[in-house]
Amino acid sequence: MKNIAKILSLFLALTLLLSFPVAASAAALPDAATIDESRTGSLTIYKYDLTGAEKDGVWDSSYVSTGVYDETGVNNVLGGNASTLGNGETGYGYAIKGVEFSFVKVADIVQFSESEADNRTDGHVEVLYAVDKAKGADFLKALGLTDGKSRYENADALDESKYFYQSDVLISALSSGLTANATTVKNAMERYAATNGTAMPLTDSYGKTKAENLPLGLYLVAETKVPEMVVSTTDPFLVSVPMTSVNGTNATDGGTRWIYDITLYPKNLTGIPSLEKTLRESKNDTGKNDAYAHTGTASAGDTIDYQIISTLPSITSEATYLSCYTFIDTLSAGLTYTKGDVTLEIFSDAACKNPVTGWKEADGYFTVSYSDTRDGKTAMTVEMTAKGLAEINKSKAVYADASMVNSGFSDCTMRLTYTAKVDSDNSLVVGDKGNDNKVVLTWKRSSQNYYDTLVDDCHVFSYGIDLTKLFSDGKGDFSEVEFLVQNKTDNYFVKAKLNQDEGVYYVTGHTENKEDATHFVPVKTGDTKGRILIKGLEDDAYTMTEVRTDSGYVLLKQDIEVVISQKESADSCTVYASDALGLIQNDPRYAQIIQSDANLKNIPQKHLEHKLLTASATVSSKKVNMVEDNGSTNAEAPLTVVNTRGFDLPKTGDNGTMIFTIVGILLMVGAAAVLYAVSSKKSA
Repeated sequence: MKNIAKILSLFLALTLLLSFPVAASAAALPDAATIDESRTGSLTIYKYDLTGAEKDGVWDSSYVSTGVYDETGVNNVLGGNASTLGNGETGYGYAIKGVEFSFVKVADIVQFSESEADNRTDGHVEVLYAVDKAKGADFLKALGLTDGKSRYENADALDESKYFYQSDVLISALSSGLTANATTVKNAMERYAATNGTAMPLTDSYGKTKAENLPLGLYLVAETKVPEMVVSTTDPFLVSVPMTSVNGTNATDGGTRWIYDITLYPKNLTGIPSLEKTLRESKNDTGKNDAYAHTGTASAGDTIDYQIISTLPSITSEATYLSCYTFIDTLSAGLTYTKGDVTLEIFSDAACKNPVTGWKEADGYFTVSYSDTRDGKTAMTVEMTAKGLAEINKSKAVYADASMVNSGFSDCTMRLTYTAKVDSDNSLVVGDKGNDNKVVLTWKRSSQNYYDTLVDDCHVFSYGIDLTKLFSDGKGDFSEVEFLVQNKTDNYFVKAKLNQDEGVYYVTGHTENKEDATHFVPVKTGDTKGRILIKGLEDDAYTMTEVRTDSGYVLLKQDIEVVISQKESADSCTVYASDALGLIQNDPRYAQIIQSDANLKNIPQKHLEHKLLTASATVSSKKVNMVEDNGSTNAEAPLTVVNTRGFDLPKTGDNGTMIFTIVGILLMVGAAAVLYAVSSKKSA
């Protein structure tokens, strides 16, 4: 006859977390008499960023967890070095805060003993796991064990309401399921644990969570909530409470004692999405096809190509699904969106060389809206719709093999492109202050109850020319003077429109035909009399040609060359990305707030600290000091031009009037000398 006795098992089947199965056989079991069936157990889990620890060289991925608390080998290494987090809290080493594990008991543990009546004389004892047919139906279905497939049939008579399995069957079923159909099995296990089980407290600043007073049995444990830096949840695993000790790094008594208070160190991948906004002058404007950069220069009227690159996080199960992915892009007042031209593309590689799909707003995967900000800027919101999020989370275009852990567009690159016009009015900032363009990525996982943000910034710079026209005798008519401005770098003539109230020419575009070029005329009256102020020029070489002047005055015989140049300045734009909790997200771990420039080198995402530009200029090959405009330094290149009677005297830069004065004095001295000579001759 068959005898049954409930005992506690040895079972610990961890998949990625623990790479060893423990077979349930009588030979491996400690003496059943040593098991205290009146006891309860506990499960303690420490979550560390092992991805970051390995990257930093402080952790060896070959470490084997044994179910035993390991203070020296794990906790002291990964859980030390307290630091202040971005939200003012204290973090400890590589600890990951905010992870939720859920557990559910899936089986009782039964020792099945065979007697001599069953033709067994060796006293064989088989440890089985009894799963309730009704309550465990979804669990068995996810494992591919529907209808009691692969059950231990000799134990059928024990309890007709249960299926009985050997440990190897359950281990193999879970492992095979995760290998053959990773996402489906993982999602099913996570849903089962979340729906039928109990959620453990979120991991604290030490990365710790604990469940106590657990009835003895076999438990399914799964990650059901993850914070932003966890991009791949730990595979669901089975653990027996209690379990037998296992030979490993921190245990040498494998199979010789029961562990009621179990400590685990699950591994999962960490990281966060990336964000980078860059720009370039459209090749349709000048024929150039400059590379994208965080800073660029452009003329008023030009079209700017913008691209926003974001690497999507890993998506491995429903707990890591994205429930929000929204870009809020803001342009300064001097730039205007070209509405209706937003394109969103998905690439399987970081270099955007292997396209997967491309969407327009009309496709329904995202929406675009525009709004004005309080400071005169314009914001564009690009928000993924439910249709778009479903595609990101579940698409089979990249990970078609069911055995792959990743799903949807996991780890793919999203590129958002659009264009904007540089405005031809006083909203455009000229000089080193630049025109800033910020983008904020707001994202959220389905298992999170808060939002995260990433921020990046880029700048458009534009400049001007400030020409002062003089007549040698101060009597000329400024309205009779005309200049043409040609961009020698790109070989086009400048077109502009005069704002009469301001006395400023704002660049509107360019032309290759000289006949269509703007004729720039100095202001005739007022405080800016004789001035030609042109705003909205990019950094290039220009020639100013006087094509007309007042009657009786000589045209300049030579063009005046003005060269505006730019280089990286000593100033940088430092943009930190923070989530709704105030945590800096420049690092996969909760990074410490950087307070001083000396520590900026510790921030890994250097594109968030790009250098700004500063301008300089030469006039007729001589360096001039660029003048300020509305608080923006190095805004316009100054020059002075003098028309004379009988001869031309072009002078440039700040010293034009001084040279004119000196020449006048020399002429007067010469005249006085002549008069003196004549007078002396007469006297003689």
